[in-house]
Amino acid sequence: MVYSTNPNFNLEDKMDDETSDLPPAQQNLRVWRDNKSRAGKTVTLVKGYVGSQSSLEELGKSLKSKCGVGGTVKDGEIIIQGDFRERVAEILKKMGYGVKAAGG
Repeated sequence: MVYSTNPNFNLEDKMDDETSDLPPAQQNLRVWRDNKSRAGKTVTLVKGYVGSQSSLEELGKSLKSKCGVGGTVKDGEIIIQGDFRERVAEILKKMGYGVKAAGG
């Protein structure tokens, strides 16, 4: 928004800070294995989540605890340390998410 002629316009009312979370059945997540730019260490990436940052972090925390490894949530992705593509995909499917293993 650059300019509004409406004297009652309030930019904060028009912007939505949190995106609405899609139900798990409508999510289409991709599970990747990656080791580029990570000093040769392999990680599992979960991409494609549509929803709020807090919900994404909660999902990431759940995946990390169920895999028994560390990780983080950064730039809209869940990063799990190690190659856990099959396990992460299985956990997400049990949670009701649409999942596809992709990449690497």
